[in-house]
Amino acid sequence: MDQYEKVEKIGEGTYGVVYKARDLGTNEIVALKKIRLEQEDEGVPSTAIREISLLKEMQHGNIVRLLDVVHSEKRLYLVFEYLDLDLKKHMDSCPDFSKDPRVVKMFLYQMLRGIAYCHSHRVLHRDLKPQNLLIDPRTNVLKLADFGLGRAFGIPVRTFTHEVVTLWYRAPEILLGSRVVGTPNEDTWPGVTSLPDYKSAFPKWPPKDLATVVSNLDTAGLDLLGKMLCLDPSKRITARSALEHEYFKDMGRVP
Repeated sequence: MDQYEKVEKIGEGTYGVVYKARDLGTNEIVALKKIRLEQEDEGVPSTAIREISLLKEMQHGNIVRLLDVVHSEKRLYLVFEYLDLDLKKHMDSCPDFSKDPRVVKMFLYQMLRGIAYCHSHRVLHRDLKPQNLLIDPRTNVLKLADFGLGRAFGIPVRTFTHEVVTLWYRAPEILLGSRVVGTPNEDTWPGVTSLPDYKSAFPKWPPKDLATVVSNLDTAGLDLLGKMLCLDPSKRITARSALEHEYFKDMGRVP
């Protein structure tokens, strides 16, 4: 760790403290994620091993880069490229953010590019939320970060735990609640009533017209949003297909 000088603490990740630091060899600013090991009876936490192994495999412009791993007797440091901002802080500091459809489209496009790349490499992030989407305010580049809950998946796909994402961002097949698209039923999601966590006593919310909920979206945007919010996961649009949707026709070709 003599190579890095801590500048300031910038947050807490899924399982460790994150610092802004300087690489004394290159003078480059980096992010250090520190994981304490003294309380781990079995060595390095599985979440850290998982994040390291996944990020070492994935190199993409919309996924945060893992630069180095430093392991000492009681600590493990993951060294990442440093980005000044996350989407949550950006939205908090710019209340009118959602009113600019061009910026929303640009960030959504980059997020989908990162997700599509993950899926093409058989990786599920499982904790997508504004706090885990980092932004470079100088270039408006968005990158997926914090793969501590990420999983590689194969065929056949085994059953994963339900505890897979920050509560507010769980998909409808994992969490059923008061949603704009209404309470699922056999018409909107065949087989939903036979799922183990489905209860017939669920309140029956009718679906809302998306145009009344997101009034500043054009027709193509509303169509894409509807396909992304499809209750039936087998019919929900994939990240790769979403990138090719008409909504993004002015974004150029996807590499």
